[in-house]
Amino acid sequence: MNYDVIVLGSGPGGYVAAIRAAQLGMKVGVVEKEELGGICLNWGCIPTKALLKSAQVFDYLKHAADYGISMKGEPQADIGAMVKRSRDVAAGMSKGIQFLFKKNKIDHLNGHGTVLPGKKVEVTDSEGKKTTYQAKHIIIASGARSRQLDNLKQDGKKIIGYRQAMVLDKQPGSMVVVGSGAIGAEFAYFYNTIGTNVTLVEFMPNIIPLEDEEVSKQLERSFKKSKMRVMTSSTVESVDTTGDTCKVVVKTPKGEEVIEADIVLSAVGISANIEQIGLEETGIKTENGKIAVDDFYRTNVEGYYAIGDVVPGPALAHVASAEGIICVEKIAGHHPDPLDYNNIPGCTYTSPEVASVGYTEKAATDAGFALKIGKFPFSASGKASAAGTKDGFVKLIFDAKYGELLGAHMIGANVTEMIAEIVVARKLETTGQEMIKAVHPHPTMSEAIMEAAAAAYDEVIHL
Repeated sequence: MNYDVIVLGSGPGGYVAAIRAAQLGMKVGVVEKEELGGICLNWGCIPTKALLKSAQVFDYLKHAADYGISMKGEPQADIGAMVKRSRDVAAGMSKGIQFLFKKNKIDHLNGHGTVLPGKKVEVTDSEGKKTTYQAKHIIIASGARSRQLDNLKQDGKKIIGYRQAMVLDKQPGSMVVVGSGAIGAEFAYFYNTIGTNVTLVEFMPNIIPLEDEEVSKQLERSFKKSKMRVMTSSTVESVDTTGDTCKVVVKTPKGEEVIEADIVLSAVGISANIEQIGLEETGIKTENGKIAVDDFYRTNVEGYYAIGDVVPGPALAHVASAEGIICVEKIAGHHPDPLDYNNIPGCTYTSPEVASVGYTEKAATDAGFALKIGKFPFSASGKASAAGTKDGFVKLIFDAKYGELLGAHMIGANVTEMIAEIVVARKLETTGQEMIKAVHPHPTMSEAIMEAAAAAYDEVIHL
């Protein structure tokens, strides 16, 4: 069977690329051996947010008295019910992708895909049967998996990755989370909130190390206030799993320490799925564990493309989706702009939430900009006070010379919903003065954006 486009992988890069290609009149097939929607819908973005919502509701119940609500007895966390809800949400989303495939007449080629020379894809199904398909264009969107470290080998029982962390049938009494990026921070928050004794270990001096330092410090304070132990500038040297518990040897600035825990969660990043998919045989070039591509995701071999976690850039679902759309629009003869990787928002769904885009203060200073910086704390926000969510702030960074909005960094309730305003403002080259004059509704959390812009120009009203 011949196709205009075959996509390897049905994650947020693959399925979005497939749907856009179908909208543009192409005949499309998508190779997927597991559930449609890939890691994001089934084992990543969506089910983790369902778990985090359960933790947030549980936390609300524990503090019901703060809102004038009396309860008989203490609320109990039921991890089995939380996991079931999370899996049900994921299953519903995957069925939604099945509907979209039918609507757009996209073929699901069930099995493991391997690219072959001559613009061909070989698909091996669960019974070992091989079928070869021809396509004018082949897009590799095979995603990534949990990164394995030699001194932290995952056994799926005592040392686990994110997939096992999502479906534990028993709540651990204690857990060491290694790595405090978005995955590590979110799972640390989830398990700590439902009552597990959590220790978060981070190699860098600050947790969520890619974020602005002030945001990192604020999240660390919030975590410690919730009785989570946070160890920065520390590394896990080894884990002994021979006993009933894990004995975790952690090297800290003050020397080695042994921590006992029921479970160790390895959240030290991801590795691209580029093995055993035919890259070498097809002659597709890789660099540093990623597929090398140009601004429109073309590989060095004509007719072959790559998007998402297998190419350089932020490993984020919305990045993969944007790359997929740009890739197929270029294939269709349109004239899309290359993706601006300096205007990609990042979100971490802890409580408080973290959201950011653009330059950090340090990066902007290192780039030679003279800065105007405005901060507005949620402790001064009427909506935050009414909601009982006063932790955090909005920080905006402007170029002092031209008023360009260089970056935004937020920590607080619902900030992951607020960051899109900044992305659009930067896309439209909005200045600080224009943001100040754009009337924001009251009372809202988003008022803090206007107030932070005003603070940068010494015009803030409510501080």
